[in-house]
Amino acid sequence: MMTTDVLQIRPATQQQAEVLALLGRITYEQSHGHFIEDKQELSNYYEQAFDPSNLAKDLANKNNRFHLVYYKNFPVGYTKLVLNQAFEGNEFADSCRLERIYILQEFLHLKLGNKVLDFLINKAKTLHFKNMWLTVYIKNERALHFYTKNNFTKIGSYDFNVGSLTYENTVLNKTI
Repeated sequence: MMTTDVLQIRPATQQQAEVLALLGRITYEQSHGHFIEDKQELSNYYEQAFDPSNLAKDLANKNNRFHLVYYKNFPVGYTKLVLNQAFEGNEFADSCRLERIYILQEFLHLKLGNKVLDFLINKAKTLHFKNMWLTVYIKNERALHFYTKNNFTKIGSYDFNVGSLTYENTVLNKTI
């Protein structure tokens, strides 16, 4: 857990699956919704990816570490770190995947992402990981800029599917 005067990052529990589901839907819509051409496919994706019962199962998986991000005691985002997961075909050992850092749009100007990323990198280091990788949609310039500014480098590409639609993602890695 990380705590400052206004920012707190706390491990999420199975009892918070509904909060994660709501934050997930809203933040995904804000960050990616405009990229998805077929809104029915997007709706179907929400139903699967942000279903509270599916998130509760993800929370129970010992390789998943979810954290809720609070600003002035208000939940404004969440993270998901997947332990012991290497990107297929990469040469990096001791890898974890940063699957999600999502912050509600109205709080982005506070630059909470930098503190959240630092927290997650430190968490991964304490768990003895040497590399952290992630995927970013190629048209998500804000996220690409954020991660390259934080010394992540491109190591490959990855196709992400929303229903029958495929979206090319860049795979980034950082030695931590």
